[in-house]
Amino acid sequence: MTTAAIPPVSSDAPVRLTWSRIEALTHQLAARADGDGMPEAVVGIMRGGMIPAVMIAHQLGIRDVRTIEVTHTASDGVNAAKTSVPAYKNPASLGDLAGRDVLLVDDIAGSGATLERTRRIVEALGVRRLRTAVLTVNRANWPAPSCPEDRIDYIAEQTDTWVIFPWETTDGPNATSSAGAPTAPDGQLTGRALVPEPDQP
Repeated sequence: MTTAAIPPVSSDAPVRLTWSRIEALTHQLAARADGDGMPEAVVGIMRGGMIPAVMIAHQLGIRDVRTIEVTHTASDGVNAAKTSVPAYKNPASLGDLAGRDVLLVDDIAGSGATLERTRRIVEALGVRRLRTAVLTVNRANWPAPSCPEDRIDYIAEQTDTWVIFPWETTDGPNATSSAGAPTAPDGQLTGRALVPEPDQP
């Protein structure tokens, strides 16, 4: 599949998620995956997807965690440009997944291209079942007329702006401050939550 370059998101201020919010979102995803049948292995997409993948694996009691590096942004900065297609490295790191029930995890989906590219790599290994999960979808980059729910099994939240995760810095690896990036309330992002918090109606 050839993917055209995706324009950067709007100039709306990015939102920074807290660690407590990440924990809540991973619990939502773990519960939904468990409700559909316990996976046998969790695969995290490097780099950002590894952190929620490990958290979800711990929450589900799954010890088999794999990884693959797939990237679609040209740099680490906010509103970073996208490459024309996601690039991957070292697919052998996935090992033997033949016949396994696998949960594929990433931190965020913009166009969905990274997740789709990784899905095809994992499916080619002969898995018995493959499900996908992301903490959030940035709808500003999602290609119309499809909707994220049609292509991703479990989505904790959606937003319309760039998201900064607690393991990231605002402007890349040399940034010293995150000033100017509002912190999302622990209730949800600026978009809509797909799974209500326990105290929400």
